[in-house]
Amino acid sequence: MDENKYDCLKLSGQLCFPLYACARETIKLYTPHLEKIGLTYTQYITMMVLWEQNSLTAKELGRLLYLDSGTLTPLLKKLEGKNLLTRRRSEADERNLIITLTEEGRALKDQAMVIPYEMEKRINLEREELLQLYQLLHKLLLSVEEQD
Repeated sequence: MDENKYDCLKLSGQLCFPLYACARETIKLYTPHLEKIGLTYTQYITMMVLWEQNSLTAKELGRLLYLDSGTLTPLLKKLEGKNLLTRRRSEADERNLIITLTEEGRALKDQAMVIPYEMEKRINLEREELLQLYQLLHKLLLSVEEQD
């Protein structure tokens, strides 16, 4: 029997593994910085979208973050409990849940500004390499998204 036929199952040949491991390790690097402002990584990326857009529907937020409602709903409840955002039904269409930053949520943005700079120092890649990696990952994400 030819052992080489199983080479495709070696971990060293899988794209998914370094992506998975890098994501986990990168989030670990974020954790101490996020603890200082009282957020988890998922809460942080949620707040980043809201800092950019201030208000949007839960459906749109989930789409932008690639989160389903089962993950997004408890996340939003926790952020609302921290008084960082509000959730309310749209008057135009009650099926839509509108997510809006509070004053406290907007103020947290100033505390979070240091995080991207701290992360850039921790990741041992040149600025150009970071940009290339970002572009390739987004290209991959779009490619995978098209498969759905």
